[in-house]
Amino acid sequence: MLMLYKILPFLLLPPGLSILLVTAGMVLHRRWLVWMGIGLLWLMSIPVAGDGLMRVLEGPGRRVAVSSIAPAEAIVVLGGMTLQIPGAPSGEWGDAADRFEAGVDLFRAGRAPLLVFTGGRRPWRENFEPEGELLRRRAVLLGVPADGVRVTGIAGNTAEEARAAARLLGPNKRIILVTSAFHMTRSLRLFRSAGFTVVPFRVDYRVQPSARTTILSFIPDPEALQLSFTALREMMGIAWYRVLLL
Repeated sequence: MLMLYKILPFLLLPPGLSILLVTAGMVLHRRWLVWMGIGLLWLMSIPVAGDGLMRVLEGPGRRVAVSSIAPAEAIVVLGGMTLQIPGAPSGEWGDAADRFEAGVDLFRAGRAPLLVFTGGRRPWRENFEPEGELLRRRAVLLGVPADGVRVTGIAGNTAEEARAAARLLGPNKRIILVTSAFHMTRSLRLFRSAGFTVVPFRVDYRVQPSARTTILSFIPDPEALQLSFTALREMMGIAWYRVLLL
C-alpha cells in the first residue's frame, strides 16, 4: 500500500502525467494531447507556479518564536530529513533538517520534558536503521539528556507516525508537533485523529515571502518543478485523508 502511495503521485502529477499525455498523443495521433502534456510541464516548471502552490500550503511565511509556545507533555518531531550513507554513522542531512533543530530548541527552552522522534523506515529499506535512532544520537551529542529522548516504533508515512506516537505516549496527550510548514495541515488532521491535542510548530519553509515576480519567474526551472510536485502531492494527501477521516 505504501509503495502504491509513492507511485500514484508520479502518474497523476507532472512530470509523470505530462509524459503520459505526450505518449498517448503520439500513439493516438492526437496533437492536442501532446501539446497539453508539454503545456502542463511548462506551467508546473515555472517559479511563479511552484512558489504559488507552495504558499497556499505554507500560509504566512513566518516562524513562531519558541518562547511563545505553551508548554506541553511532549515534542514530536516528524521524520524525513536524513540520508543513511556508509561512513556516516548518524546519517547525513537531507531536506527538512530544520525539524530536528526546532525540536532540540523547543526542548532546551523547556517547552516539554520529552523529545520524541519518529522511527521512520521504508519497508523496502529494512536493512536501514530507523531514522529516529539516528536523530536520538544526534540530540544526545548536543546535550539533550538521554532519558529525555524517545523514539516511536517503525512508521512509513505520516498516518503511521501518528499511530506510533499514540502507542508510545498514550491517549489524550498535549504535544508540540514539529514538521515542515507545507506538511502541517495534513499532519494536524492525522495527529488529532490519533487523539492528541496538538500545538503546531511550522518550520522548513520552502518559499521566501519577499520574493519578487520578475521575467525569471516565467522561465522553466527544475527546482520550481520540484516545488510544484511536492505541493500538489501534499494537496492530494490532504484530500485523501479528509475523505478517510470523515
